[in-house]
Amino acid sequence: MDRADALQRIAELREQIHHHDYLYYVEARPAVADAEYDRLMAELCTLEADSPDLVTPDSPTQRIGGTPVEAFKPVEHRVAMLSLDNATTPAQLREFEARMGRVLPGARFQYVAEPKIDGLGVALLYARGRLVRGATRGDGRVGEDITQNLRTIRTLPVVLKGRLAESPDLEVRGEVFMPRAAFETLNRGLEDMGNRRSPTRGTPRRAR
Repeated sequence: MDRADALQRIAELREQIHHHDYLYYVEARPAVADAEYDRLMAELCTLEADSPDLVTPDSPTQRIGGTPVEAFKPVEHRVAMLSLDNATTPAQLREFEARMGRVLPGARFQYVAEPKIDGLGVALLYARGRLVRGATRGDGRVGEDITQNLRTIRTLPVVLKGRLAESPDLEVRGEVFMPRAAFETLNRGLEDMGNRRSPTRGTPRRAR
């Protein structure tokens, strides 16, 4: 692919990804499967890596996450909430280990693997063991204050115990998700009330 073709394809991919980001994060109606979205992003990353001078600040590869919605109060994170990169092939995993080896020469690594949970990335802020704020990741720098929503999750502690409760300032980050069984129970309850429309997922699932 020559430079002109690469430039045209990069422009096409950026337009498609921006469009799908808007559908997913703003309108909450995704038009493509996660795998297809990841394929588009991977192709764009490859083309930009081959031609770094074509990377622009407005490229989707330079973004971290979605734009906060107006329904919630904006919250600025003390430390940026970054996202994880994807590895979908053995070759990509080997390249990851090679990068680790270059950063830490001579080190030996051990790995722990677990199923990936697609949920809503949140940052929980505790003061003296008490939950004072919960925020979404948003664009990594500014998210949305969803403290009251998070308080409805019974498995989420609003008061910490032990040594953690003694910390004057503690931030915990993780994923909020709904198990499939609970989702099905919710749908059945909505159907019983005569509401045949299933709730949308409404939680970002695409890493940046």
